Amino acid sequence: MIARLLIVLPVLAAAAAMALRRNDIGVRAACVGTGLVMAVLAFVGMVAGLGRAPEVVSTISGVTLPDLRMPWLLWTSPAIGVVTFVVAGVAAVIQAYAAWYLATDDRYATFAATMSLFTAAMLLVVQSADLTLTLIGWEVMGWCSFLLIGHWSRTEVARRAAAKALLVTRAADVGFVLGLVGLAVGARSTGLADVLAYWTSPEAPVNARALALSLVVVGVLGKSAQFPFHDWLPDAMAGPTPASALIHAATMVAAGTVVLWALYPAFVLAEPARWLLGVSASITMLGAALLAFAQSDLKRLLAYSTVSQVALMLGAIAAVPAQVGPDAGLFHLLSHALFKALLFLVIGWLAVVVGSTAASAMRGSARADWVSRVALFVGLAALAGVPLFVGGVSKELVVEGAFEGAVSPSGPGVVVLVVILLTVVVTAAYSTRAFIVVTTHRPGGAPTRRTMPWSVATVLAVLTVATTLGGVLALTGAFVLPSSSWVWLAISVLLITVGVSVAWRAGLRGDPAEELAGRFIPYADRGLGVDRLYTDLVARPVLAAAAVARFLDTEVIDAYVRATAFTARLTGTGVVRAHRGERPAVGTALVALGVLVVGIVGVMTWS
Repeated sequence: MIARLLIVLPVLAAAAAMALRRNDIGVRAACVGTGLVMAVLAFVGMVAGLGRAPEVVSTISGVTLPDLRMPWLLWTSPAIGVVTFVVAGVAAVIQAYAAWYLATDDRYATFAATMSLFTAAMLLVVQSADLTLTLIGWEVMGWCSFLLIGHWSRTEVARRAAAKALLVTRAADVGFVLGLVGLAVGARSTGLADVLAYWTSPEAPVNARALALSLVVVGVLGKSAQFPFHDWLPDAMAGPTPASALIHAATMVAAGTVVLWALYPAFVLAEPARWLLGVSASITMLGAALLAFAQSDLKRLLAYSTVSQVALMLGAIAAVPAQVGPDAGLFHLLSHALFKALLFLVIGWLAVVVGSTAASAMRGSARADWVSRVALFVGLAALAGVPLFVGGVSKELVVEGAFEGAVSPSGPGVVVLVVILLTVVVTAAYSTRAFIVVTTHRPGGAPTRRTMPWSVATVLAVLTVATTLGGVLALTGAFVLPSSSWVWLAISVLLITVGVSVAWRAGLRGDPAEELAGRFIPYADRGLGVDRLYTDLVARPVLAAAAVARFLDTEVIDAYVRATAFTARLTGTGVVRAHRGERPAVGTALVALGVLVVGIVGVMTWS
């Protein structure tokens, strides 16, 4: 019952928001109130589900075709219950924050409705036990992300960012759809249990399984902004901060982790798919972390950080062996949802105070506000993986799982483990850099002061507490997690110390990025020219092919049609002119001549 309500309620809230769009108070009550009710229901469902076996939840009646069964089921389990609670809770506090952030926006109702629908789609993906429902939630999220990123559509940058996100993710979604279709056709069912039962059986064709799951991985790479589809997510910062927090923290970019976690029993048997995911995640993890360090805009720093952290989740799923399981990656998903939502919202508040998200403009912006300083410290400490914070707990579990994969005979565990350790250093460095920038006094100017609204302070306080204490969720027994090791904990702390020390020492002279990578910043701001690659390798060839197709269509194929029409028109014109130019006497003579010829032929034939 709760699983169905958690999907239906935000849909109803979205409909109510559109119906009440001229009444901002009504919209706030509908969306924010529904979000809080959902969070409470999700918490009740999580507590009730702890220690219980997974359960299947029916929805509407399924469809049975001659060769395909579509049961359209949801499911719950202790792990799903915890993830559902975190997603619903984070979405609720972001809705509350958006009610303040967009208080004067004339399209707030549309934004709030889209956020509610977006949340419903993510919860559908999380709780889906049917590939059809998974695909529906997946596609609805894609379209809602387009609307949220392009909310400020009166600006060119927002329109371009929304179109880019839609085009890139939709291109990757072709693989996702084909992969799900392949899995369903092989199992003759879209039910998750049937799909896993068939594709993990000895009768399942190995090559077909590898192909289908590799195509699913391609779709996940696009939605999760992984290499080579990674460049759309930083540009998505053109949207409002609540949209960035929702997309980057607990929903769309993390949806692929949920899908692969659900398909893991079959995925772990598809070695090519594991390597495809592991290599892409490894490249993205370290590359995005380096780009995050050198960003001149703190909101884009968080965006590249999201790209890197999602790669950490996916890398964990690619690396871990079957006996360990993928729960470490799923736990990092909920950990990331908490601390990244906190970071986006606190940076959004500071940006409102100073009027910009540029690092140079935000320098010292948190000095006048202790709530922001504390929230920022906790969020960045969790991002850096400091022990005891939720990010430190989940990252340590990911390292443990990657190590188990590294010592197993198959999979990309070694590659993923090495890259994770390198990324830990860089992540600690850019987290330290962000804290130095917003807390260091700007020479020649006093920090800007502005009273923080109680709604913003409440949201930040809730997320700060959750980020601090969220690690206890690992003790609920909802997840099957790798065993902890003091050795790897000590190694992680050492690597974090190295990253913090390097950035802190450079921060004594100014912005650590300017001190350590000043020449690299312009290139990092341009994303290493990936837009140019898109233009040269994709857009121009497609436009050239379209020009060739247009030429063949209009100048070759249509030429025959035009020539036929021209010939018919010319012949008709000639006949008309000849007919109009004849005299009566000439016509009579011609008729007489014709009769004479016919008579002669007749006589000769008769004879």
